Amino acid sequence: MRRPASLTLRLTVLFSAVAAVVFLAFGWAILRALDNHFYSGDIKEIEEIAQALEQSLTTLKSRDDLSRIEQRFDDLLVGHHGASLQVIDAAGIPLYTSPSPDFSSIPLPADERLSQGVIREWRDAKDNYRVLIRRIAASQPDATGPYTILITVGTNYHFNFLHNFQRILWPIILGGIAAMGVMGWLVVQRGHRPLHRIVEQISRISADKLSSRLSVEGVPAELIELPQSFNELLQRLEESFTRLSNFSADIAHELRTPVTNLMTQTQVALSQGRSAEEYREILYSNMEEYERLAQMIGDMLFLAKADNGLTPPNSEDIDLEDEVQKLFEYYEAWAEERRVSLVLAGGARIRGDRLMLRRALSNLLSNAIRHTPPGERVKVTLKQTAETAHIAVENPGAPIAPEHLEKLFDRFYRVDPSRQRRGEGAGLGLAIAKSIVETHSGKIGVSSDKTRTQFSLSLPLTAEKRG
Repeated sequence: MRRPASLTLRLTVLFSAVAAVVFLAFGWAILRALDNHFYSGDIKEIEEIAQALEQSLTTLKSRDDLSRIEQRFDDLLVGHHGASLQVIDAAGIPLYTSPSPDFSSIPLPADERLSQGVIREWRDAKDNYRVLIRRIAASQPDATGPYTILITVGTNYHFNFLHNFQRILWPIILGGIAAMGVMGWLVVQRGHRPLHRIVEQISRISADKLSSRLSVEGVPAELIELPQSFNELLQRLEESFTRLSNFSADIAHELRTPVTNLMTQTQVALSQGRSAEEYREILYSNMEEYERLAQMIGDMLFLAKADNGLTPPNSEDIDLEDEVQKLFEYYEAWAEERRVSLVLAGGARIRGDRLMLRRALSNLLSNAIRHTPPGERVKVTLKQTAETAHIAVENPGAPIAPEHLEKLFDRFYRVDPSRQRRGEGAGLGLAIAKSIVETHSGKIGVSSDKTRTQFSLSLPLTAEKRG
């Protein structure tokens, strides 16, 4: 595959192309202005001669002798350099003809155009002329008119001047285009220096230097978003690497506890002979640790699949009131043991994945029961609007400090890490609940004060599959 041209080359070519268009247009405009200037001057000079000639012809009589006529027309040409004249009477006989050029070779237009006058460009064997051909009526009764006049002005000087000017102008324009191309290349190179500095800074960043940030000092306003966006990317990467590192450490820590318990119990069991009943108790104890390991591994596998969009929700009608009632029945014995009552208010229906939502609600409900003081109650409130179902799981208890609230949904996070007893789980329940809610395009949040802690869920009535 052909490699695209560099940005420097493309900008230089574009800059040169723009300069070429501007310079060429400028050169063309200059030439047109000069040509128009010469044309206007020639026409003005011809019109002056024609006006004087018309005044002279109106007084011309047939009895005027030829010498007087020639003298009169000679006087008209005085002061007009390069001007020539021919006057023809009605019979087609020339009354006056300048020594040059050869007027007989100048083609005459149709009669109907002669009264208005015609301007033509004409060239004889060696010279260029601008010619006015016009018919002038006679005002004297005994005149020989109407008269046809031909007035020429030589334009060799104009053509030579424009030709020589073009020989100078076009090389200057081409040199200017080349100079602008070189200057454009230098300007682009200089303009790319901030990019080169950014690239150099990026090349020095590695996995162990994610805390580095690109400097935005000296960066042009047009490029300021580039280092800012990259710094935001680095921030997200650093947070992701930190979470991954903590996650790995948490996994090792969480798995070590049950594995250590299993090893210790097994070593104790093998240290001396035991009865069948004692071995059975040890196996039951080990089975609890195996169940804890299996639950933890299953939870981590679920989260890994959810992170990669591998657990899209099914779509079916769900009566949330019915689902919460079933969970109440499931946790009823445990709640009675802890002397906690369960209360449900309201109702709502949505479309989503029944098993996934049941798991999320189960994690929230078990968490609420676990942290509710004896004699208090856990309240679940359901409410439905035109597009959204709202679920609130509320329980009284010790308040959660604000710095912990935003971290409650992190994996393996506990407000009190020392409270890691058997049966309390590995700290993945709230993370799983958040993942399930987000998989259903919903939102989950938590608030806490001195009287109660409340988890709030907002789910669209029709779940959209994420990813």
